Order: sequence, then C-alpha cells, then structure tokens
Amino acid sequence: MAETSTVARPYAKAAFEYARDHKALDAWSDWLGKTAMVVASQDVQKLLSSPKLNEERKVALVLEVADASVDDAARRFLDTLSDKRRLAALPAIAEQFERLRAEHEKRVDVTVVSAFELDEKQQQKLVGALKKRLNREISITTQVDPMLLGGVILRAGDTVIDGSVRGRLNRLSEALSA
Repeated sequence: MAETSTVARPYAKAAFEYARDHKALDAWSDWLGKTAMVVASQDVQKLLSSPKLNEERKVALVLEVADASVDDAARRFLDTLSDKRRLAALPAIAEQFERLRAEHEKRVDVTVVSAFELDEKQQQKLVGALKKRLNREISITTQVDPMLLGGVILRAGDTVIDGSVRGRLNRLSEALSA
C-alpha cells in the first residue's frame, strides 16, 4: 500500500498542478475518479497486466469502460502512466489528487458516525462548529452505528474525535484497570 501511494504522489501532484493552472479541477477530478473506479476492478487489473494488449489499447480500454471523455493533456497523462506501467496506480493518484484539491479549496470532508440519525438542524450546527474550529469549508457525511450508545465520532482526514458514550466508557475502563 505504501509503495502505491509513493508511486502515485508525483503523478497526483503533477495532475493537480496542471488542472489548477488550467482551471480544469472539476474535469480532471471527474475523469480521474471514473478511471480510478474502473482500474480498481480485479477484471480490469488482469487485462492491464496482460502482455497481449499494447499500452495504447490499455488506455483506450480504461477510457471506454469508464465512459470518460478526456482532453489531449489528460490523454497524454494516461499515456505516460501506461508507458511507465503505472495505470494500476490510478486509484491512489485520484485519491491524492482529491486530497490536494480539498487542501487548495480549504475544504475538508468529515464523516460523522452517530448512535442515531442526525436531523438537518443538528448537522448544520455540527458543520458550523467544525467550520469555525477547522477554518475550512465542511462537507459532511453521516453514518449510524447503534453500538455507540450515544454521542458521535468525527473523522476528518487523519483526525478522529471520539465523543461517543462507548468511547468514553472504554477510556474510563482503561483508566480504572491501569
């Protein structure tokens, strides 16, 4: 896993910088996401590793299955990946591209796991508090996990804030047994 992300980093940075400089972040984000989903498929992985297909055909296959339209620069980018035998890194490239884009746009995706479904008012209150604390635009995704008993767990990138009752009970148990 670390190897793929290491391989993907310079490609994602180059793609991001090109898309940013040419004001094409949405388009690049779109086709990178589509092609990454296709390449993540085990069937496509087998085809990409086949010596029977030339590199140009592999790129055409990925674009056809993804139903993605790309400009000349994007096609050259994919051709370069294919020539370097890096098409399999597209999912990691797309992920890192999105991370760079979110940082550039001062935006963060937050996953909120709660014991019960949050209504719109609760979500907006949470978004407001996070926006103030993180000084970024917040995009929120909610999940329900009844095992939490109460409270919420927030995940924003590498940061996890566990405010759940289950988390508090676990910390209390650890403190008492220490």
